[in-house]
Formats: sequence, C-alpha cells, structure tokens
Amino acid sequence: MAENDNYQRRGLLSEPERPPGGIRRYSAADIDRLTFVKTAQQLGFSLDEISDLLRLEDGAHCQEASALAEHKLGDVREKIDRLERIEKVLSEMVDRCHAQQGNITCPLIASLHEGLREAEDPRE
Repeated sequence: MAENDNYQRRGLLSEPERPPGGIRRYSAADIDRLTFVKTAQQLGFSLDEISDLLRLEDGAHCQEASALAEHKLGDVREKIDRLERIEKVLSEMVDRCHAQQGNITCPLIASLHEGLREAEDPRE
C-alpha cells in the first residue's frame, strides 16, 4: 500500500484509522476517491493535475475541469505526433536493415551514429 501512502501524503486520499494491531479500513468514499485517482492516472493526469481535479469535484466547476482536460488532450496529441515520427524513422531504419545485403556496416547503427537528418528529433 505504499502507493496509498503517497496519495495520503499528497492529500489525495485520507488516512483511515488503524486499530491497534489491526488493518486499515477504507470507507466506500475512500474507495470511490481512489478509483477517481487511478482512473485519472490511466488517462495520463499527473498527481498534481489530479489534485486540481479533485478540488473541482463538486460538479460546479465543469468549465475549469474541461480546460484541464483540454490541456491534457493537447499534451496527448503532441506525444502521439512525436511517437508517429519515431515510428516512421524506426520503420525506415528497419527496412534499410532488411534490404542490406552482405557484411557491410549495419544501416541502423550507422544512422544512429550519423544522427537523424530527414525527420525531426524524436527525443523532444
């Protein structure tokens, strides 16, 4: 439950009382909140962003929550674009390796030494 301890330190989840020698008992509200946190993490939200969303969870701040989600969507789309560029470059390198005949220098290794010329830097 070290992950729950991290959530508790960040104020995302309250720490339930532990009876002497007993096991912590989480309430239904705690489980619901933990589900919220885990679902938001699966969607790519950081713990800081989740904290912001939890401050808006009363439902009266839909516009602010939507703005946070729109920002996250932009981040995801940028990552997808970078991954697509990486995929294209790697695919081309693999194709060159498969087309290579004989015991000449590996095109993939040579390309990595030379740097990327045609594509944008995928390490952005």
